[in-house]
Amino acid sequence: QLQASGGGLVQTGESLRLSCTASGRHVTTYNMAWFRQAPGKEREFVAAIRQSMSKTLYLESVKDRFTISRDNAKNMVYLQMNNLKFEDTAVYYCAARNNWLVGVSTWSSSAVDYWGQGTLVTVSS
Repeated sequence: QLQASGGGLVQTGESLRLSCTASGRHVTTYNMAWFRQAPGKEREFVAAIRQSMSKTLYLESVKDRFTISRDNAKNMVYLQMNNLKFEDTAVYYCAARNNWLVGVSTWSSSAVDYWGQGTLVTVSS
């Protein structure tokens, strides 16, 4: 089971770091990703990191602000979010997939093998 944490209420321009860990499994064996779902919108891909850490992918709108990373020794995956904007407000979910997908457009919700519960990020303008 995946568990995300680190969400909260921040102001525009501030930063947050989300964390994801797993109980009963090791994140080291999976390609990991973050998705988000804003109120009234579909869940969307945010970022992914390959099991080997050799590749990362980002939603274009977060590419210069968010950084996905993983610490396999600690069984953790992180999403560092800087310069947060109002439109980043959403519930953020960590996700795992057995096989890597090479393009952002291929990381759909249906492509995820395992979901964690979400953590709410609220950015006030």
